[in-house]
Order: sequence, then structure tokens, then C-alpha cells
Amino acid sequence: MRLRYSPEEETFRAEVRGWMEANVPSSPLPSFDASREGFEAHRAWERTLNQGRWSMVTWPEDYGGRGLDLIGWLIFEEEYWRAGAPQRVNQNGIFLLGPTLMEFGTAEQKARFLPRMASGDEVWAQAWSEPQAGSDLAAVRASATRDGDDYVLSGHKIWSSRAVFADWAFGLFRTDPGAERHKGLSLILFPLTAPGIRVQPIAQIDGETGFAEIFLDDVRVPAFNRLGEDGDGWRICMATAGFERGLMLRSPARFQQAAKRLVELYRAHQQECGPETEAAVLQSFMDAEAYALSIYETASRLRAGGAIGAEASTSKVFWSELDVALHRTALSILGTRAELLRAAPEAGDAGRWLDGYLFALAGPIYAGANEIQKNIIAERVLGLPR
Repeated sequence: MRLRYSPEEETFRAEVRGWMEANVPSSPLPSFDASREGFEAHRAWERTLNQGRWSMVTWPEDYGGRGLDLIGWLIFEEEYWRAGAPQRVNQNGIFLLGPTLMEFGTAEQKARFLPRMASGDEVWAQAWSEPQAGSDLAAVRASATRDGDDYVLSGHKIWSSRAVFADWAFGLFRTDPGAERHKGLSLILFPLTAPGIRVQPIAQIDGETGFAEIFLDDVRVPAFNRLGEDGDGWRICMATAGFERGLMLRSPARFQQAAKRLVELYRAHQQECGPETEAAVLQSFMDAEAYALSIYETASRLRAGGAIGAEASTSKVFWSELDVALHRTALSILGTRAELLRAAPEAGDAGRWLDGYLFALAGPIYAGANEIQKNIIAERVLGLPR
């Protein structure tokens, strides 16, 4: 596969590169999971992006975008990661809920939520998993009971990313308690400041709080906040999962830039490395390029009117395993320095690699555990029996 860009796409790339060079902060922002200060610093960056209409370039201009197709988004992502720009604190909104709203939301819902999402005024958490319903999302027990023009939400969500400091969350709730499994579920949006909500931070292995538990005790929200029809939540969430697993959440540029850094690290320590390390570096670089080509193929198919299906699970398994292997190789090159945390005075770039490795370990679990994804691939892609 050979990529060719139109003159308009090349012009767009130059525009993105110029803007990034002029606006990306010269020093890294503090972690958005470690403190409110870091979170708000990233929110301010989201607002800067929105001023240039870079929040999500595929969105219509009325919602803060540029009306581009997915190829334009991939070009933007390549330049974004090339510039070393800050990670997106609102990735749950921009990359997951945003495309879902575009597909299933009403005109009124899009006008209400998308501009505030693009500007960073409302940062979103994902509230799907529950203590007894992680990878088995159809087993959710949290309920949403209709009461006039409202829903009353009750239940317990866990592993809700960004929920510690976020403003809103999108969650899956059972609106028909008599329905079985995938039926009777609805996707509902709710503010994390509503009466009856308690957010309990969950410390990660590095001590930061990227996740939280959410306890809902008779939380009242307008029925307007339901996305799609009552009981249609499973179908809508599977569309969101397609964006999460197969396209939006982990753009190829993320891994391509990490692979380039890995090559540079290897060259700096080449005399200390054996042939097995060289092979691992080469494999990571090739896998990052292969993933990029695969996503370009998916984007081209979608541009031609196609859809994301069960094959998104193959992408999820691939990028999550690539991320672990790439960072494990970096740590093997660093040797004992690989143990230095990012905050250590002598860490330098080593701390960045360890931080990336610790995060990569979660990749085979979030966005649907890889064991479940392999079952989906076997049954729905390969047609194998259950």
C-alpha cells in the first residue's frame, strides 16, 4: 500500500505543522491525572486548540471543526504527535462520545453538547464498567427509571476514566429491568456534579488517579440526556466501542512517534545491545507502520460509505500488544535506569518510557479485554463456533 496525498491535503498538513510549531507549549504540562492543576492546564490547551478549530477536524464548522474527512484527521494526528503536543484530556468526549453523538444524537443534543466538548468547557468521563460488569458489559446493573420527563439513576460504576476531575460522564444503564442482557439498556449522559453522585478516586500503580468509582443514589437527569431510543443503548455503545477499538482512541501517529523514539534510543545504546534487541526494535517499527496502513485502509473504506464492524477487535488487540512490546523493548535497552520514575531527579527520558510502559499494561484490558476481543474475532470475523 502506497499513500498519496492530494495537493489540498498537503496544504492542510503544512497549515497544521505551522500552527503546532507556533502554539505547542515549550515545556510538558503537568499530568492531568495527578492534580486539578494539571487537569486545568490541559483544559486550557483544549481551549487553545478550539480557537484554531483543531479540537476535532472532522466535525462540522458549527460544532468547532473543519468538516474534513478521516484522512484529514489522520494527517492532523500525524502532525500533532510529531510536534509533541499535550495528550488530550477530553479524549473520552472528543474521540468516543463525539462521533457517537454525530451518528445517534438529535440536532438539539449536538448543539447542546458538541460545542462545549470542543471548547473544553465540559470534559467527559466514560462510565460503562461496573464491579460485576467489566468486560461483560451486557451484565450492567445500574438502573435508570423513567419518572415523567426525567430519569432517576442508581448504581455503581467503576474504572471510569477521567471521572475524578471531569464535568460529565456517559454511562450505560438498564432502563427495562425485565429485559435480558443486551436488551433494555440505554446510554445516558449525566453531570458529575448532580445531587446524589459521589466520585471516589482510584489510585493507579504510579499513584495518579486516572480512574474513579462513581456512586449514583437517585440521581435525577432530564430524559433529553438519553442518546438514541430507550432500550437501544447496546447498539449505540457497540458503535462507540468501534471508534474506541478500531479508529479514534489510539491513532497510528501515537505509535509511529513512539517507534521512532525507540529507534533513536537503540542507536544511542547500540553497542550495549544484542541482535535480539535489534530484532525487537525493528519489529516494533514495522508493526507501528503496519497499524498505520491498516487504519488508513479503514478510513478510506469509511470515506467510501463503509462501516466499522467486528474487525475493529483485530485493531484493538494489535495496538494494545504493540504498545506493550514497544515499551518493554525500550526498558530492556535502558537496563537499570528503566526503574526510574518520571519524577526522579536523574530520570530524564527514562521516566517517560517507564510511565508509558505502566500505562501500556492496561491496554489489553481497557476498551474491551483482549480475551473477549479474540472471542469476537473468532465468532464474528472468522465464523468459528462458540
